[in-house]
Amino acid sequence: MIMNRVDQTAAIRALKNAAPYMRLYKGKTFVIKAGGGVFADTETTRALVEQIAILHYFGVRVIFVHGGGPQLTELTEKLGVPTRMVQGRRVTDQNAIDVTSMVLNGLINTRVLAFCREMDIDAVGVSGVDAGLIVAHKRPPVELADGSGETLDYGFVGDIVRIDTDVLRKLLDNGLMPIVSPLSADEHGMLLNINADTVAAALGAALNAEKLILCTGAPGILERADDPSSLISYTDLAGLKALRDKGAMLDGMLPKAGAIESALRGGVRRVHVISYKAPEGILAEVFTNEGTGTLIVEDISALAPAELAASG
Repeated sequence: MIMNRVDQTAAIRALKNAAPYMRLYKGKTFVIKAGGGVFADTETTRALVEQIAILHYFGVRVIFVHGGGPQLTELTEKLGVPTRMVQGRRVTDQNAIDVTSMVLNGLINTRVLAFCREMDIDAVGVSGVDAGLIVAHKRPPVELADGSGETLDYGFVGDIVRIDTDVLRKLLDNGLMPIVSPLSADEHGMLLNINADTVAAALGAALNAEKLILCTGAPGILERADDPSSLISYTDLAGLKALRDKGAMLDGMLPKAGAIESALRGGVRRVHVISYKAPEGILAEVFTNEGTGTLIVEDISALAPAELAASG
């Protein structure tokens, strides 16, 4: 049998191109958030965790925040618990908060930890309840802005009061990767469900993260919600507001827009919205100028000329 050596040029070139980014991001903090859609498929989950593992191996301090919306909806339906979504946010009654705890802190968090073990990542599962990581208060009833006059009680849904990142810093300092469920509690221990995008943005700001990466089912932020080809390569807070004002952001993208604004105003340098379906989407976004999704900064003037040229 005659075996030929595989051409190594492409792999070596890719490493050389990535080397400046490796130097730049080693020791920096990235918060990566993925919605529950990632976990519906084993291979998609594995591909995402593999990319996160590479960042971890290269010395990036990664905090992975997960949602679990589709799994939560599926289980609540099986249990006969009704699901109501308002402007991309879930209304959560007593039965729903119990199911939320089962899905987020049990099913999803443990599944991610199992993949981390497969990738030889020393990961630890935590939630907002652990070590006072997130203290929240129950969201008060609000009058809907749709003109119906309805006052909506979101139930056991929380708004963040404060964050204590001490437990995350201790884990990161010891080479461990925190896998964070967004379930939290108030001062008295009442469990509260918080949108995972909101949690990821708040953690990014509290940790002065270099990047917040939101992995979604969409290719990024779209100029026209029904047209995947209208992907926006980069924008800033003013551009984000313009898209929201003209109705280009619908349903689940609305909480993301608020989270992005909160993260950037809180000190996160770069926010990226990418598709978890894109092959090697996170690595392409981090280690190339071209990227794969949408880059958002506080002001376009903060973008380097190379970023503008590559994204144009």
